[in-house]
Amino acid sequence: MKVHVALTTPQFEQSVAFYRAFLRAEPVKLKPGYAKFDLFDPPLNLTLNEGTAPLPGALSHLGIQVFSTEAVAAATARLRAAGLPTDEQYGTDCCYALQDKVWVGDPDGNRWEVFVVNVADTLPDRIGTAR
Repeated sequence: MKVHVALTTPQFEQSVAFYRAFLRAEPVKLKPGYAKFDLFDPPLNLTLNEGTAPLPGALSHLGIQVFSTEAVAAATARLRAAGLPTDEQYGTDCCYALQDKVWVGDPDGNRWEVFVVNVADTLPDRIGTAR
């Protein structure tokens, strides 16, 4: 099983170049206005479709969860070497979890994070407790 993400982009060539660098992979299918990246690590089927993007709203960001801070650091080094601007966050409390992460943005403004969860829960559950 793998996740499928389909992104519509008015900046097709730039997006293909970005995802080549970000995913360290070549598209398995590249046609006029269509590119497909089919990965096993992480298991992802990502397609780029040239066109006008629908109105924004539902998509916050995308991410790849890795298993260590070292993997985040390696991703950061690789992304920088590919010339992609990065935003690093180490020891950040996000989604009620302590995480290390690096962010990059594709040509259309879609934000991707490569992250590790170091502490799974930074706030005790309050469900069923009186305040």
